[in-house]
Amino acid sequence: MAKTYESLDDKLVAFIKAQKLFFVATAPLGPGGHVNVSPKGYDSFAVIDPLTVAYLDLGGSGIETLAHLKENGRITIMFCAFEGKANILRIYGRGEAVSFDDPGFDDLCKLFPPEPRVRSVIKINITRIMDSCGWGVPFYEFSGERDQLRRAHLNRGSEDFKAHRYDRNEKSIDGLEGLIKPNKTKPVQ
Repeated sequence: MAKTYESLDDKLVAFIKAQKLFFVATAPLGPGGHVNVSPKGYDSFAVIDPLTVAYLDLGGSGIETLAHLKENGRITIMFCAFEGKANILRIYGRGEAVSFDDPGFDDLCKLFPPEPRVRSVIKINITRIMDSCGWGVPFYEFSGERDQLRRAHLNRGSEDFKAHRYDRNEKSIDGLEGLIKPNKTKPVQ
């Protein structure tokens, strides 16, 4: 039976820290927009306090999460137990993306182990916490992190990484605003 929590307690934080993978879900407001679900690995999730969490957005093939957060702020994080006792934990909230050129970015990055290139830190103010049985989640054994993303990022210098992100992440697949260069006029929609 599902249980709702007022805040993250020590037991929930321990469960979060034990997981090697989590999923992020966001969606635009419009009925024709695409729902986005992204898997996240590495040591990229942090509990700031009982009602605030954050994760490193290391970049990928799109800018959906950041664009959806700019539009409406809604976000859900899901953790699944792939070993041990069955459990699923969902964290619902209002998120904001603090990107590499934004004030406060460097301070937020200090919450995590060093990463060579980070596009944004996604900070979430929690509005609901709920677990469920997870009986349908299979057992999986963790054998290690993939290194392709880090290698790809290290092939670019810091300024090249930023320029590439601005060029490739200006709009979501639904045309929502993504990363915008500082002092650049926002595109007309």
